[in-house]
Order: sequence, then C-alpha cells, then structure tokens
Amino acid sequence: MKNKEFSEENTMLKKDTQKCKCRIKKLIWLAIFALVLVWLLYGNLSLQTTVYDVKVPQEYSGLEEYTIVQISDLHNARFGREQSRLIQAVTEQSPDMIVVTGDLVDSSHTNVEVAMDFINQAVEIAPVYYVTGNHEGWLEGTYADLKAQLLQAGVVVLENEAFMMEAEGEVLSIAGVNDPDMQGNNIVLAKQAIHSLMSELEGYTILLSHRPELFDTYVESDADLVFAGHYHGGQFRIPFIGGVVAPGAGLFPEYAEGTFTEGNTTMVVSRGLGNSVIPVRINNRPEVVVVRLVAE
Repeated sequence: MKNKEFSEENTMLKKDTQKCKCRIKKLIWLAIFALVLVWLLYGNLSLQTTVYDVKVPQEYSGLEEYTIVQISDLHNARFGREQSRLIQAVTEQSPDMIVVTGDLVDSSHTNVEVAMDFINQAVEIAPVYYVTGNHEGWLEGTYADLKAQLLQAGVVVLENEAFMMEAEGEVLSIAGVNDPDMQGNNIVLAKQAIHSLMSELEGYTILLSHRPELFDTYVESDADLVFAGHYHGGQFRIPFIGGVVAPGAGLFPEYAEGTFTEGNTTMVVSRGLGNSVIPVRINNRPEVVVVRLVAE
C-alpha cells in the first residue's frame, strides 16, 4: 500500500516538474520575443546622427566648419509628434544648409502632410534644398501638389538646376538633378544633365542626386561633394560586412552608406530614415547625416 502511495506521489511530482519546466520555457521564449521586439522597435524608431568631416581644398578655407545636414528617404516616417525628434536632431547641429535627397514621401502610402511637418520647421533652421527620388517619380499628379507646398514653404527645389552663391566669403555652387524615374527622364538623360550642370559651375561645388550608383558620373563631372541616398543602408546590415540588399543594386550593394572618394569627388550616402517595400530595418537605425567641411 505504501509502495503504491509512494509511486503515485512520485508520478505527481514528475508531472509537476514537467509543468514547471514548460512554464519556464514559455517564459524564456516570451522574454526572447519581448527583447527582439524592443530591439526592432529601437532600431526602426530611434534616430542616429552620423557626422563626417569632409576636406575642402585650401583655396576654400573660408568654408571651414560649414555644416550641412542631409535628410534622405523619409518615406512618410514619423519621429515624434509633428516630427519633433527629427527637428531636434537637426537643430542640435546648427546647420548652414539642409539638403533633402529624395523620397520625402512614399508612393504606396503617400502623406504629404507628414512630409511637410518636417519641411515647415526645417526652413526655420536653415535654407533647405531638395531633389526628387524615384518615389516622387512614381507619384504622377501628387508630386505637383508636393512641389507646390515645398515652394510655398521656401524650399529651393532643384530640377536639373544649379546656381552659385557666396558662403563665408567663398563661391559655393549647388546643383540638383531629377531622379531618372521622373516623368520623361531616364538614366542616360540624368547623366547628361549632371555633366551639363557641373560644367557651368564655379567655386566649391555641391551636387544633390538621389542615386549613389551614378558615382562614376559624379567623378567624371568633377563634382566636389555629392549627397545621395536611395539604398536605405542595405536595409539589413551585417556587422563587419555591411548592407544586404538595395533597390536596383541587388545583394551587398557597394554604395550602401558612408563616404566614397575618388579624384576630387567625395560622395556621401545616407542610410535614410524610413522604409518602403521592406517595412523593417535590422542593425540599421534611421540616420541623420551631418557633413562638416574642414580645410586641408
């Protein structure tokens, strides 16, 4: 009798132990899931400010400490109420110029109001210069409304246009080219526009273009400083390897993020702020790029 009772107690104990182990496993998996979720949210909603020092020739030494903030590929993403966190990140840099290198809105869920929440405040910080991206090219009629609001806010919209100005006592030229996906445009015409624009400029030259894959053309046109975006940093980033995939560039794109220098030309590529076709970034926080010019 006692053996039977002992056996029953032993069986009950084993069952309780198994239940306890199951609960612990569930709690562990829930904890892992929660940590992954927090990590993903942090990696997609928290802003990272990346600062690059770009050398300018001694003849333009007056541009020492001239600061440019680049905003790229916002894709209607929100960072705080009325973009408060994004505006704060820009304001902290005290920029002399803000450049917006395309895909301010997203063609699949266009929200001009969200884009203008940023723009209407940015123009109060510094002059804003803007070029189109492929998503503006896919918008057709909506782009006209966006452009009208940008102009009304005081943004300089550069559609295959360039002009020269004086900055810190130096001649500074800025040019911008339409994205190849804009209506009536293509890669060949975009390259021609770049060569044509840059051949007319004097002084230190800045070129705004959405596409980093045209780096060879920027070098050939002898642009001093180029700002581009488009690749979203490769969307998923592997430590010590880099970005995994980019639109039109396939796996492990060469120009996913950072600075690239050849000859007299330095190209700065932003990882961007928002997402489009792929809704999640991994190891690739939304990025505000800051370039400070330093004399050689």
